[in-house]
Amino acid sequence: MRERHENASAAADQGATAEAIERGGVGLTVTDLLAKVTGSADAPVRPDAADSSVPDRTESLSHGTVASLAHGTTPPESPEATPSAAPPARPGDLDELATAIAAVAGRYVPAGHLAPDADFFDAGGTSVNAVELVSALEDELGVTVDLDEVFADARPVALAKRRLPDATALTAGSTPVGAAIAVPETAVPAATHALHPAPIAAPSLTYRPDTLARPEDLTQILADLALADRLPFTASPEPLPPRRILLTGATGFLGSHMLLDLLRHSDAHVYCLVRAADEEAAVARLGAALKGYALPWSSEVRRRITVLPGDIRQPHLGLSDDLWNTLTHELDSVVSVAAAVDFLRGYQSLRTSNVLGALTLAELAATGRPKPLHHISSIAVFNEVGIPSMGEDDPLAHIDRLVAGYDQTKWAAEVALRRARDHGLIVTALRPGGIGGHTRTGAYNAQDLSSGLISAFGRFRTVPAFRYLNAAPVDWVSRVAVAVVCEPDAWGFDYNLTGVPNTLDDVVRDMAFGGMHVRVQDWDEWRTDALARLAAEPIPELTFLSRVLQSPTALKLCEATLKGPAAIADRTTALVEALGLAPAARYDARAQVKTFERLAGDGLARLPHKDDQPYLWFSETTRGGVGPIDAAPDSPCSMSLTLSIASMHQLVTDRRVDVRGEVTCPALHAEPLTVECGDVWIRPEEGIPHRHGLRHQLLRYRLELRDVDGGRWWLEGHKYARARRDVWRQTRALTVELGREGEPASLAGEVVVPPDSYVRDQIDGIKVDQRLTSQEKRAAKLTWLAWFGLEMGRGLVGPFARAAADLLDLRRTQTPTEHHR
Repeated sequence: MRERHENASAAADQGATAEAIERGGVGLTVTDLLAKVTGSADAPVRPDAADSSVPDRTESLSHGTVASLAHGTTPPESPEATPSAAPPARPGDLDELATAIAAVAGRYVPAGHLAPDADFFDAGGTSVNAVELVSALEDELGVTVDLDEVFADARPVALAKRRLPDATALTAGSTPVGAAIAVPETAVPAATHALHPAPIAAPSLTYRPDTLARPEDLTQILADLALADRLPFTASPEPLPPRRILLTGATGFLGSHMLLDLLRHSDAHVYCLVRAADEEAAVARLGAALKGYALPWSSEVRRRITVLPGDIRQPHLGLSDDLWNTLTHELDSVVSVAAAVDFLRGYQSLRTSNVLGALTLAELAATGRPKPLHHISSIAVFNEVGIPSMGEDDPLAHIDRLVAGYDQTKWAAEVALRRARDHGLIVTALRPGGIGGHTRTGAYNAQDLSSGLISAFGRFRTVPAFRYLNAAPVDWVSRVAVAVVCEPDAWGFDYNLTGVPNTLDDVVRDMAFGGMHVRVQDWDEWRTDALARLAAEPIPELTFLSRVLQSPTALKLCEATLKGPAAIADRTTALVEALGLAPAARYDARAQVKTFERLAGDGLARLPHKDDQPYLWFSETTRGGVGPIDAAPDSPCSMSLTLSIASMHQLVTDRRVDVRGEVTCPALHAEPLTVECGDVWIRPEEGIPHRHGLRHQLLRYRLELRDVDGGRWWLEGHKYARARRDVWRQTRALTVELGREGEPASLAGEVVVPPDSYVRDQIDGIKVDQRLTSQEKRAAKLTWLAWFGLEMGRGLVGPFARAAADLLDLRRTQTPTEHHR
């Protein structure tokens, strides 16, 4: 009877696993999935396939069971915690090789040592360390390991098993905390009666050519999805704005901005879970992160947060039982932002943070007081090449067609949490796309793929052909996400926080507007060219991008991102409108200005330079006279100049125009002087006159001149606006001073642009970069004329407005009689 009961329970659990896949809306049943992996849905059961390290699924759940199972530990009273009946192949060789690999790997992690079943990256190893590890293993142990294998599964025991193909299991009883959970056998529900399912078919580890994901990863994903069935059942939370919120990921890019938005736009007290050894270290780490992203770290911020040292990778978040139980009853909202974002690592390496961590937070939300869980997912759940649409309620990608570990973990976490909704848990999935820099501070995430690609576009002046870039600035993504957290009517739905998609034409036009004319290449050509440039001229800040472009796994992610459709966000748009928030706007050149400046300052990007091909230019000719200071200007002086701008970005930020050309002034030198470097500032200091004078500055010229003999000179010029009728002349007349370098002015006078040449040269004669299309050329001219005309108009009106204010000033001078009253 007991055996029959256990078989029925196992069948029910296997059915739940199948439902977890099917409820994900991925269009792929367990039968289909196993058929893809094994080549047949009717594969016979291997008698040695049972993994006895899996706890009995019929056991009743207590608090902490989900976490302990998910993180690889065995519940205390599990009847299944016995060694496997099937002896491992060459256990001594496997143990010795895993221990040897762990000893080498330990030198590259902060702790100085690594357990054979611990993940190299979770222990603090970096991608650079991974390269060093691969080299050391070959040199010291004679073990050849491919770098992609390390990224796929960075546990020494996994690397050892791949070097010993016939090793099928670890030595008995080795399931320490933090190890991957044992994989249960997966049923194929082929029987006609639900209580009598067909025998379990064990997945083979043969890699089918038509299957993109690794079979062992698919098997692990199935096991992880089943863990959602172990969550407690819970009631609906009170529909009230939260007052006590647990936030994970507050030291990350999005999480730090969400922390400040939660404090700004709610009255909530925020508990920040920060990975650190103790509270002092956690507080220091959080403060450094906020300041690094140009966010305030003040006593007021500190007063409204509680910093908890912990780790989403640990059972109960690494918190004590007392603190865990306190949080389950005191919190009224859980916001899950923390995740390992690495496009090179595989599912096995990322799952502890991205999947098991999400399930642990779901357990916290479902235990004690009912509370909603707001989970930061990703548009990466759609990263299947050829997916037709990416709407908020559209089916997710087929899991076997997601290759990158990051995509797989975000998919698995979201699908597992969908299953948690069946337990009564209110789960909100918030899916950003690329998260761009802050539109006002310019703060950006240096390791974000979007930042790396934008940096490469600007530095190499090339872009790969793509359909859409689904990206939005971090300030908009954070604000909308926090609005969802604080609005009970918005809970429990899926939102695409992707903003307004950018097309290829948008990006090319924006780059040109910023003075960076780019050439479009196909993806393979662009990747090859970018790698060659990065190899010839290494840029430390873009090393991660180079690794991404060389990784077959990460390339699939890039391909899906660049070839995917525009994300649709109808529900998000409606919510933003209903709450009166700023609507999504395209993350265009103007929105990226501050970020691009910071990228350039940090060495990731390259801003336009004076020596670059100008974006727009025109001629300016002036004639007039100069003479000694305080003497009549009776000596002729003329200028033949070319004024140009490298980009509209230059105008918006510097309000400056570049100048080249010649100055002819016989009183200064017999031969014409060459303009080596020159600038014109438009309405410097906003046209405010110095010392409350009556002349408002329209333009300021500063030219560095050189004569044929190598002598150096300077010219300073000003166009002024006055409250007089000769407005037309004011726009053309330039008051100038000239002198030798390092000496005061020796000549002064005035030069004027002739009326007939002004329109001919500076309006009709505008030239635009020939690389632009006809439409782009017209847009460039109109943009310049509109901007310059507006500035001149404001400058000319200023003196008249001041004169009018003086006439209407009620503070008139008192009469003597009034003065003595």
